[in-house]
Amino acid sequence: MDKNSFPLEKKTVTRYGFLLLPDFTMMSFASAVEPLRLANRIAEQNLYEFPLFTLDGEPAIASNGMSISPVRKLSGKEPIDALFICAGVDLHSVNPDVLQDRTKPYVKRKIPLGGICTATYHLARAGLLDGYRCTLHWENIPEMHDEFPHLVVSSGLFELDRDRYTCSSFTAPMDMMLNLIGKERGRAICDQISEAMLCERVRDGSDRQRMPLRMRLGSSQPKLVEAVELMESNIEEPMTLDELASHVGISRRQLERLFQKHLQCVPTRYYLEIRLRRARELLIRSSRSIVDIAFACGFVSAPHFSKCYRDFFGLPPREERIPRSVATQSEAPIDILDQTNIDPATGLTEDLPQDPHHLLN
Repeated sequence: MDKNSFPLEKKTVTRYGFLLLPDFTMMSFASAVEPLRLANRIAEQNLYEFPLFTLDGEPAIASNGMSISPVRKLSGKEPIDALFICAGVDLHSVNPDVLQDRTKPYVKRKIPLGGICTATYHLARAGLLDGYRCTLHWENIPEMHDEFPHLVVSSGLFELDRDRYTCSSFTAPMDMMLNLIGKERGRAICDQISEAMLCERVRDGSDRQRMPLRMRLGSSQPKLVEAVELMESNIEEPMTLDELASHVGISRRQLERLFQKHLQCVPTRYYLEIRLRRARELLIRSSRSIVDIAFACGFVSAPHFSKCYRDFFGLPPREERIPRSVATQSEAPIDILDQTNIDPATGLTEDLPQDPHHLLN
């Protein structure tokens, strides 16, 4: 592989340290380290180093019983560019005061701290995530909300918020590392690593974990679960709030309260996000035109769809397909409908019912 086939803007070695807590998840740790190793192999030079640490310097034992060595005792003086803490299912595998004390030197040196898998929970308990956006595996998000109501906990695969890098587990650390590599070394090497790891695509910060709503809420909110399932089943022709409320047997006001209380979101916004995420899947996985996708996801015009898409994902639908070699179309959004008759706030034509609570089509 030609190492000159892509530019390497940054020649210096980046050192990502990994602090392995007892019972850390092996797959999550490996998903974080392997992209760094492959970056070195593809570039045919030492771009990344990844020293391993434990709190006591003893070999680290993963939750599957395997041991990792050699490791060093974390001293706080290591010349590293970021420190990633790897944890597992045990939410009490380290004393928060100990973790806060051992990471204090890195905080003073403004070295980014990362949390892989449930390490986000440990960072929160140590007071190291106050004022930051974070994430962790969806199974633990309800506990995070309960114990740390002041934190902004997302359902994203990963969150890169200034000098705090957090992610879910299993394959999510790979996506986080690929995005960090892409920012530091360029998109080309990031894509080559992804291909080497047989990844279909590099997922970014806008991708979300598949969080089963029934599992998240249990059996306590059947009306809310039913409403969301109705939304997911009615993408092309979105239902109004009155229709949703009527189908689940509650008032619209009650429906709005349920969404605000349990999903921290108004139902119109939640419905819009469902439709936009479905549109993104179609853009990435199908060759359908942007206009077809807009209509299939309940938008009455391509321009309005494009605006909503850009507002939510940070790029227009056309650019979503640019990195993908299978997408050869370079289609501009075509407005099939007469834009002079469309309400810019709702995307509805003037001859359609102008319900202010309509679902933002």
